[in-house]
Amino acid sequence: MTGRPSTRQVAYLVEEIEVVTLDIAGENGLLAGHDLMSPYVWKVDGRIHLLVRVLPNPLGPRDPTGVIYAGVSQDGLCFTMKPKPAIVPGPDAVDAGGVEDPTVVLSSDKHLLVFYTGVDARREQGSLLVAEGADLTCLTKQQVMLKAPEGEGNIKEATVARGADGRYRLFYEYARDNASRIGLALSDDPAGPWKAAVDPFTIRENSWDNWHLSTGPIVARKGQPPVMFYNGATADARWRIGWIAFDENYSRVVARGVEPLLVPPPPEERAGTDIAFAASCLDQEGDILLYYSLEDRLLRRARVREFREA
Repeated sequence: MTGRPSTRQVAYLVEEIEVVTLDIAGENGLLAGHDLMSPYVWKVDGRIHLLVRVLPNPLGPRDPTGVIYAGVSQDGLCFTMKPKPAIVPGPDAVDAGGVEDPTVVLSSDKHLLVFYTGVDARREQGSLLVAEGADLTCLTKQQVMLKAPEGEGNIKEATVARGADGRYRLFYEYARDNASRIGLALSDDPAGPWKAAVDPFTIRENSWDNWHLSTGPIVARKGQPPVMFYNGATADARWRIGWIAFDENYSRVVARGVEPLLVPPPPEERAGTDIAFAASCLDQEGDILLYYSLEDRLLRRARVREFREA
């Protein structure tokens, strides 16, 4: 990014919401008996790739909290899934309880770094791990990238971005005082090591994001402030999707939406949760294609348009 980013008034509007479906063994649908969460998409060689967290519903006492499956699509809406998962729990105790929340970082030669949450064997702690490989069929788990310090918990939901200074920023969700917050770490290389920094922003009193915060995808357009579509909630965990913009090195907030960008419709099922949760996006032909989950079980894509004052 060159030059100073524009700080003209900006607004984001949802123009269309579309259903995302997964196709396994020729049976189109939503994986009957399973919930779908954390859809991470990226585009390579004209095709859209997906990693998604899959878990049984209801979740049994011995079931993992997540298994990560991979798929590919031409249109970004109907994904043909590989029959075998890309990342599975274990065998080490650090992620034996489940694998969740995938995030992909591509190197210049298209080598993959997959950040993901590992839930320990006792389901008491989530840590941020990474798997590496030339493609999704040969990922090797590397190391624990971040583990919660004393008094905090559940490092998860990685978002990686590069500032104008060339350094990488790792945004992540962590738990403190019965609430979710967004933390930040810096590194010269996406593979780490990472050094903790001051939290990039916090909750707002008397607002829809007054208790919980969680990371979301970032869109960085040349000459404009990078914007994160983050997740926020009240104390009763009614999650909505909002937006926040930073300066070119993510050191200062320059704008933040007052109202949520996306509010979930009433749950389809009586036991459904009141949750919309952003996971990834594509910046495509002037539109932002925002992938998110509803009720922690359904996948959707919102077509978001940016508007700036003349």
